[in-house]
Amino acid sequence: MPLQIRNLYKSFSTLKIFKNFNMTIHKNKINCILGPSGCGKTTLLNIIAGLESIDSGALVGFENKSLSFIFQEPRLLEWMTVWDNIDFVLKDIFPKQKRQYIITNYLKTVDLLEFKNYYPKELSGGMKQRVSIARAFAYPSDILIMDEPFKGLDNKLKNTLIKSFLRLWLDDKRTIIFVTHDIDESLLLGDDIFILSKNPAHIKKHITIDIAQKNRNIEKESLISIKNILINSF
Repeated sequence: MPLQIRNLYKSFSTLKIFKNFNMTIHKNKINCILGPSGCGKTTLLNIIAGLESIDSGALVGFENKSLSFIFQEPRLLEWMTVWDNIDFVLKDIFPKQKRQYIITNYLKTVDLLEFKNYYPKELSGGMKQRVSIARAFAYPSDILIMDEPFKGLDNKLKNTLIKSFLRLWLDDKRTIIFVTHDIDESLLLGDDIFILSKNPAHIKKHITIDIAQKNRNIEKESLISIKNILINSF
């Protein structure tokens, strides 16, 4: 069953955020959501996560789906080591031996295994975000929600984190719902890109990119042409 948002209505007092909003989330794909500030992108994530109520409408196919999250801030537990931050979300799910295998695998993938006994205060900002990414993938979720995890980072660090994210995602092709303000991020990562209008929001543009993420270069003509379409859709 596809993941669908049907006839969604949501208001805060007199401000209408969504009015008869419809969207299909594609499974096992990276679904990127772009749009102007204040249009309801984060509200939509909160609705999907069950953190925000709706006035009317339906979320179809999301029933009993487990979620994991990557936020703009790493949100690590400062009193726990890198290893224990990941182990914490797995303790009630897997036995110890299975957890050890999972954590080792994910820390290797993000090049942080040698830092497994470090505390967050001993890590750089980029390293902490890599731990956050590894933790989100280590948790056996059906859907991974990303709320601008690369915002405010310099290009070098952003590219490092994007590479870490893609290595993990290519291994399991989890369903991703990714909110960003950055068109280039959506071009590098998105299978499907949705541009929301000002509120009450609707989908102004939906573009599917058929180029494999590992073969994408934002300086190539194929992506430049898509970028121009996206820019002109705002």
